[in-house]
Amino acid sequence: MSEAAQPTAQTDRKGIYGWMMFDWATQPFHTLIITFVFAPYFTSHVASTPVKGQEIWGYATGLGGLAIALLAPVLGAIADSTGPRKPWIVFFSIVGVVGCWLLWYAVPETDAVTIAVIGVVLGLIGMEFAAVFNNAMMPDLVPRSHLGRLSGSAWALGYIGGIISLVLVLGFMSATPESGMTLFGLTPILGLDPATYQGDRASGPLTSLWYVIFVLPMFLFTPDAHRRMSHSGAVMRGLRELGDTLRKLPAQKSYFSYLVSSMLYRDGLNALYAFGGIYAAGVLGWSIIQIGVFGILAAATGVFGGWLGGKADDRYGPKAVVSTGIVILTLCCLVIVSTSKTEVFFIPVGDTDVPSSLPTIVFYVAGCLIGAAGAALQAASRTLLVDQVEPDRVTEAFGLYALSGKATTFVGPLLIAQATGLFDSQRIGVTPVIALFVAGIVLLPFVRSAHSKPA
Repeated sequence: MSEAAQPTAQTDRKGIYGWMMFDWATQPFHTLIITFVFAPYFTSHVASTPVKGQEIWGYATGLGGLAIALLAPVLGAIADSTGPRKPWIVFFSIVGVVGCWLLWYAVPETDAVTIAVIGVVLGLIGMEFAAVFNNAMMPDLVPRSHLGRLSGSAWALGYIGGIISLVLVLGFMSATPESGMTLFGLTPILGLDPATYQGDRASGPLTSLWYVIFVLPMFLFTPDAHRRMSHSGAVMRGLRELGDTLRKLPAQKSYFSYLVSSMLYRDGLNALYAFGGIYAAGVLGWSIIQIGVFGILAAATGVFGGWLGGKADDRYGPKAVVSTGIVILTLCCLVIVSTSKTEVFFIPVGDTDVPSSLPTIVFYVAGCLIGAAGAALQAASRTLLVDQVEPDRVTEAFGLYALSGKATTFVGPLLIAQATGLFDSQRIGVTPVIALFVAGIVLLPFVRSAHSKPA
């Protein structure tokens, strides 16, 4: 692990690589389900119209985020008091796997909206909570000086997994009814029927199987925290300690500012990922295969962004990486909102008879920048949290980080749903993402890191 973290005396290479494989295992959920395959399929072929589909998808993902926000404080407090995280990961992994598998039954042009919504909500709850408890294991694996590279390398590895899973779906499984051929010009494998979009729907079961297989190294090789106490009394003790922390939090300027800032910009980033493919399908009229190619490029730049962001994190500090990432993402959102089939930066291009390829090129470039900046931002966010607390309070901090991150995950999707429905426009509907990024960066000057003076 030359560019990742070096193992500590307590954690060998297998344990560290096992922890990193969790990002590989979960990335197809975000790549295939939330962004590039199932989400645009749902809005284009399950919902009555793309605009209605974006609205419903916003409420579905918002509902999943709301459930996480309500459960995170209690479960985080219990886990922090009892110690081990793997039992929690097992439970929520089962929930996520079942949810993803249900998406196979979202047949087009049927009353399948309900089953799709249930599957997405369960998938979100399961995968996001499993990630919460997995992230809490990170500070115990390596010294602080290697934490940036560990987090960045894990994100990069996850993006590689996302690329491979996306190539698998587009190249061998997904085909349009018109051509009947995949991106590689092949007949879909396993007899998947293009007429009923079985290749797109199969992204659900594939995500489930992928996760079950590749999460095993984490369970087998990565050490877990020792049990601190039995579950008896853990709820009251955990909630009491959480209450004490919350009462003292406003007086800790840097810590409090960071939690609020990250809550806002992470919500904006999650919403941007969730609706990028939907936007391309509805506004630019892209097919699933076009969106998938876009996703492959974005994920490829994400690998580079995660790796480079990790190195920049160790050299310049996570705060610099986070700030730069937010600025790039905000500018990309402005570019996307100003782009349609016939406009770039709100300037008309081409005509109805000879459409211009410029909007597609601009959207591809913006997507590549979003992939790189988003990966670096998320990786650096984990290490910036470590700088906010004393070493003996890191586990509690990750619990609170999870609470702040999930407490408003429903806001972005719900704002998009409301704006889309109110203005009957997908372009205007995604503008709340810009406001979330701007609000997040306003608070960063008050946040300290290991490479800056205390705020």
